[in-house]
Amino acid sequence: MNLDHPHHEDSRAELVGLLTRNQRKIFAYIYTLVPHRADAEDILQETSVTIYEKFDEFESGTDFVAWANRIAWWKVKAAQQKFARSKVVFNEEVMEAVVATVGTMEEEMSDRHEALGSCLKKLNERDRRMVLTRYESGSGVERAAAQAGRSRPAAYKALGRIRQLLLDCVTNEVHKLEPEQSVDRRSQLIS
Repeated sequence: MNLDHPHHEDSRAELVGLLTRNQRKIFAYIYTLVPHRADAEDILQETSVTIYEKFDEFESGTDFVAWANRIAWWKVKAAQQKFARSKVVFNEEVMEAVVATVGTMEEEMSDRHEALGSCLKKLNERDRRMVLTRYESGSGVERAAAQAGRSRPAAYKALGRIRQLLLDCVTNEVHKLEPEQSVDRRSQLIS
């Protein structure tokens, strides 16, 4: 793909946006198919290069993640010889089952992620800041406790309470969606 030509600026912006938004999903898919994180990271890099090279073949408006995951699937298949020396090897049947499961779980995880965002907004400012600080990259309970003005034991207790609140809230939010989704799925089956 020649993205250096001026009329490809829109394609370049679309590609960067799609890869940025979906890289975690593509990595998660790859990681379900290979035994080691380092191998999954290598395959993600190879997949990204191929996505870049073949982006002209992608039909804008279609499911980018499905298209990218198909490329990843072939990269994993090509790497299977390397994994054959490993103690953990997935045969074709297991890989197909994982692929099918990933597809069904993606929607559920997306719903849970959306619900978590909504539930975080419902927390009071102090609790929200504390839990977000705790899970920031490179952070920990000590930093969250210091920022919230709490002792370490009090922070552990507060974080446990906040996690339970978030779990309950996410569960309730997802259950609210289930009847709507069931109706949507039934209507898709009927048509």
